[in-house]
Amino acid sequence: MILTTVRQLFLSNVGFVVLLDSDVDDRSLPIFIGAAEAQAIAIHMNDIEVPRPLTHDLLMNTLETLGCHVTHIEVSNLREGTFYARILLTAGGEDHTIDSRPSDAIALALRCGAPIYVEEDVMKEAGRVFEEDGHEEGSSETSDDTPKLPDKQSRHLTPLQALQANLEKCVEDERYEDAAKLRDEINRLKESHKEN
Repeated sequence: MILTTVRQLFLSNVGFVVLLDSDVDDRSLPIFIGAAEAQAIAIHMNDIEVPRPLTHDLLMNTLETLGCHVTHIEVSNLREGTFYARILLTAGGEDHTIDSRPSDAIALALRCGAPIYVEEDVMKEAGRVFEEDGHEEGSSETSDDTPKLPDKQSRHLTPLQALQANLEKCVEDERYEDAAKLRDEINRLKESHKEN
């Protein structure tokens, strides 16, 4: 297992990407994630206070109330282009393993301060070495499914940016009811920033 650190979260040309940096070499593991999970990760990375617990906060609070401790998470497998993860926890002196999507496991690990590991075979297959300009090392350009890293100034996606990108996608897809909910959430976030 390779210990990793969440390097950044960004919106690529094909969706949201969370980038896990290996702590032992120059490889990074890009994982495409959904907008809701991107928002959950961005909120934590940017230390945004929310008035009520979000899903991953609720899960963390529930685990703590039940006396469970998240020891670490593992991005454990890659099958047919899909990543798989596990949440490892202890409860009552017993170890437990729970299957999870990587995005949910990462969001929970960040909140619990738990280490994030990647299986060596997964890193070997999907890990990349990115140059400072955001291109994969050894290639002159990126393909449609390889995320191009943003420049240094725009590496972290704020919760507001994540919501705005999701709102634009909903409007583009003519999902107006979802767009209205997102608009309300954006307005709520803006108001909470004014109060702080």
